[in-house]
Amino acid sequence: MRTIINIGYGNMVNADKVISIIKPDAAPVKRLIQQAKDSGNALDATCGRKTKSVIVIENGLVVLSALLPETIALRINNNDSMKGEYYE
Repeated sequence: MRTIINIGYGNMVNADKVISIIKPDAAPVKRLIQQAKDSGNALDATCGRKTKSVIVIENGLVVLSALLPETIALRINNNDSMKGEYYE
């Protein structure tokens, strides 16, 4: 079963495919974002706001979100804890 997580402003990702959620502050992450944009593998889900987290998906896609990494991680973890109660 897929676990879809809201990453802000009505945008969703499949939480089962997420490899990492990182802050965009470090130079290597900025290079990763630029390379993904250049190759067409970046999705901007910030709706014009400041990028606060970078989500790397299994297939190499890079998703930019305006939510903090901690917020997205909490949503993923809370959803995992609810699986036993509501989804199975």
